[in-house]
This record gives sequence, structure tokens and C-alpha cells, in this order.
Amino acid sequence: MHTELPTPAPLAPGAMRVVPLGGLGEIGRNMTVFEFDGKLLIVDCGVLFPEEHQPGVDLILPDFGPIRDRLDDIVGLVLTHGHEDHIGGVPYLLRERGNIPVIGSKLTLALLAPKLKEHRLKDVPMHVVSENDVESFGPFECEFVAVNHSIPDALAVAIKTAAGVALHTGDFKMDQLPLDGRITDLRAFARLGEAGVDLFLTDSTNAEVPGFTTAEKSITPAIDAVFARSKKRIIVASFASHIHRVQQVLDAAVKHNRKVAYVGRSMVRNMQIARELGYLNVPDGVVVDKIDAAPPEQMVLMSTGSQGEPMAALSRIANRTHPQVHLEPGDTVLLASSLIPGNENAIYRVIDGLTKLGANVVHKGNALVHVSGHASAGELLYCYNIVQPSNVMPVHGEIRHLHSNASLARQTGVPNTIIAEDGYAVDLVDGHASIVGAYDVGYVYVDGSSIGDVTDSDLKDRRTLAAEGFISVIAVIDSATGKIVSGPEIHARGLAEDDAVFDAIHPKVVSALEEALADGARDTDALQQVMRRVVGSFAGRRLRRRPLIIPIVLEA
Repeated sequence: MHTELPTPAPLAPGAMRVVPLGGLGEIGRNMTVFEFDGKLLIVDCGVLFPEEHQPGVDLILPDFGPIRDRLDDIVGLVLTHGHEDHIGGVPYLLRERGNIPVIGSKLTLALLAPKLKEHRLKDVPMHVVSENDVESFGPFECEFVAVNHSIPDALAVAIKTAAGVALHTGDFKMDQLPLDGRITDLRAFARLGEAGVDLFLTDSTNAEVPGFTTAEKSITPAIDAVFARSKKRIIVASFASHIHRVQQVLDAAVKHNRKVAYVGRSMVRNMQIARELGYLNVPDGVVVDKIDAAPPEQMVLMSTGSQGEPMAALSRIANRTHPQVHLEPGDTVLLASSLIPGNENAIYRVIDGLTKLGANVVHKGNALVHVSGHASAGELLYCYNIVQPSNVMPVHGEIRHLHSNASLARQTGVPNTIIAEDGYAVDLVDGHASIVGAYDVGYVYVDGSSIGDVTDSDLKDRRTLAAEGFISVIAVIDSATGKIVSGPEIHARGLAEDDAVFDAIHPKVVSALEEALADGARDTDALQQVMRRVVGSFAGRRLRRRPLIIPIVLEA
């Protein structure tokens, strides 16, 4: 993947190496490996959700290849917060070594626990930490810092070794009036900066967005207005982990005398966890078990599926395939989330489907009903001026986000900025960070029960099947005489043509096969290529298509 860079040499004594295995060049599958003194500390292990050009794929994982033969060197896995793009890959890593200590805040580990249970992973060492805690894992001393994000209990981590200090923000913003009163601890950032931060790894998601991210409190009036004008049932779609947003919906429901029912397995599970741990304040009597526990004008459904995921509750409601929720004209649907890059088409399809069914759809495009969980350019500038790091390595973002973030760092006078990609090895030596090589990493696809078996070539075949159709060509050859015993039979699927269209090409396939056999060809692979060439040429010339062609030669 990175042919221009050499494979990194073993780490020199006294140096620290940082290797991102996911999250650089994409929004998802965040994972960063820190190496010092022969030991590894991992920060986050998330998943990436597939896009339309990856048909059939369920999830995409970081590539564990560079650390697979060093699993015993891992002293801990630090989780910055409980979003899927940071914890979703943890069970897959623990399948490879089940006793890696997992370190995170109370809520983060509580959200991880059901995933481990689902994957039948038992006896995983779980280590709860809070802001201001300082803990050592092998040669790494970790100080945890409170940061504000769109999920409670998020943490940044300062990783201290004899080679220097790396400060990883995780996902964060600087909301000064957060709903839970827990702000990003800039005093800790300043204290760490005073002592010296050698490498600052910062969230780049909103680095292109000027100014400051809008405060969560500012959307309360917009949600309130939706509730005030809605005459029938309200369906709110959000991430199943967006506890702050659910809190705002619960508060609005109480104010407008409505009941709330959760729809979607992950929503039910996560809100139960959040309530039990005290992160969600549920007023008495507002949450009900049944979606029809009150008349429609007094009901709110809190649903999953804000990203247009095909199997999530909202998509099924829009497609009229949800077993319980049937939309009525005049219902209001509130999409309380951002559009994750790559999901726009799926989300707009859901919005169109809901609108066609007569719903009033309120979304980020037509009302202030969502704010981002990530720091905008103004907040990042503040951080660089407060921390004054020697080296900055932007993380968590697509390529343009990383470059924008690096530009902000340079504007504040940061001496050295590094634009890395997944697999790059960045060594911190004597206070200076530089790229020293790259490991060959790629996407690891989870497809049903298979992990990593599906290749980019398989996905190309799937896209061809979807766009161009499929032709099979089957012939039986007598291996002794070299004569065609049966066929070739040509059948097509997904082409707007009858099989009779291939009558014209049949004699040419026969003669090409006979010619190859007369020349002494007996290898079935070679004979299959002969059939593929003739049929492929015909399909391209006559049908103006490039279908997937499966030639099969059987020996009698």
C-alpha cells in the first residue's frame, strides 16, 4: 500500500513509535499503537461502516497485521469514549488475545460489555479510570483528562515515557455550557503543555469548519419548537449512544406532556446502561415500554437509524417493513444527527421515503436540531496555543481534514507537523517526530461470519454483478479424445436480454474451443479463458456491457 516507504526498522532504544492502524484518511476504525521499550499500548479500536461501493460488507476493521506477531507485548488497550468508531473493533482484537487489559471510563466500558458478551468473550480484564487519574501500564504512564464530546465520560490521554509525552485528545470539542456540566479540562491541557508535550495527536473532523462548534444547549429551543407544533406522534432518530440528545428529548417530552418509548435494540440497551449509571436522568413515568402506551399526539418514539442504515429502525419505518411502527400522515420525524460522509444518499433516501408517507421531516438541513461533537478550527487554535506542542500529528479525519488541522497548527507556530496515513510509523527521537517507514495495511472486511476473507477483488466482482450482470458458459470435454462432449451452454442473469441472443455467438465459442483443443490444449483453465475471451468480446461489442463471465470446463 505504501510502496514508496520502507518497512520500519526495529525501534531504536529510548525512542517512542506511533503507528495509526485506522482513522487517518477516513472517519472510522480509529486505532493507534504506541511502542516503547519493547511494549505496545493501543488507543481505541473502532469500526468503519461500509459505503455503497462495498456491497455485502457488514463492518470494516483496522488491520491488525503489524501487531499480530506481537500480541503478547500489548500492555493495555485505552478507550477514549464509547462510540462505535472507537470501540466496535475491540471484540475482534480480543479474539486474537483475550486477556489484553481494557482501560476506559465507567460508561465506555459499560457500553463495551454487551459487545464482549455477544462475541462470547469472558474474563477480559477491565480497568475503570476517571479524569485526573494517573496509571502505569508497562513502561507507559497514562494521565487521563476530561474532554467534552457528544457522549458522556470521554477522555483524552497523556502517554508519558522516557522518550517524551504524547497527548491524544480522542474525540473532543470545547462546549462551554455542556448539558452535563463536564467541560474539556483546558487547565490540564495547559499544565501538560507547561511540562512539555512532545507529540500532540488531535481530532481533525471539523478542522475545515471555521469558528466554534455550536453549544448543545442551543438546539434545545429547536427541539422544543418541533414538539410545540407537532399535532401527532413524534419519532426522533439519533445515534444509539447520543445520551445528551436523548436527555433533551426526555426533557421536551415532560414539558409537552408526552410519553417516550425506545425503538431499536441498541437504543433500548444503551439507555438502560446510561440510566443505571446515572448519565441519563429519566423523570418518573415518562418512559414507557409500548409504542402505543398513549394516544399518538402524546407519544414520542426514540429510534435508531439516523444514518440511513438499511436494517435500523428508521429505514424500516420508511420502507414500511418495521413490524411495529407504521407511519401515519402528519407524524413528525426529527433526525437529530449529522450526515456522516458517505451516508448522504442513504439518509436522503430515508427522508424521501418518510416524506412520501406523509411525515413532516425535520433535519439538520432545515432546522438547528443537531450540533457536532467535534472541535472546529477556532477551538483547535486555542488548544495549540494552550499546549504549545513540539510536534503535531492530526488524527481522526479524511485527508483534507488532516491537512486543514496541520495548517492550523503551523499558523500557531508549531515547529513540526506530520501528515501520516494508516500504517505509517512515526518515531519520536530526542523531541523530534518523523515518519520512518510504513507497514502494508488495508481494509479488513467483516462479511457475515468471515473476517478478512473478502478482498477488494471480491467487491469489484460484486459491483460488476450489480451493474453489468452475469454470464455463465459451461462446456464438457472428453479429456482422452479432446472432443466437446456437451455444450457450451450460455446463460445470463441480470441482462435485459433473452438467452437466445447468444445463439449468434455459440458457433464461435465452439470453433474457438475446437481450435484450442486441436492445438493440444487440455488445461481447463486455458480452455476457460478461451471461452471467456469470445463471450466477453461479444458482450462488449453487441450488448455494450461488461458482465461478470464465469466459464466452466468439465472433463468427462
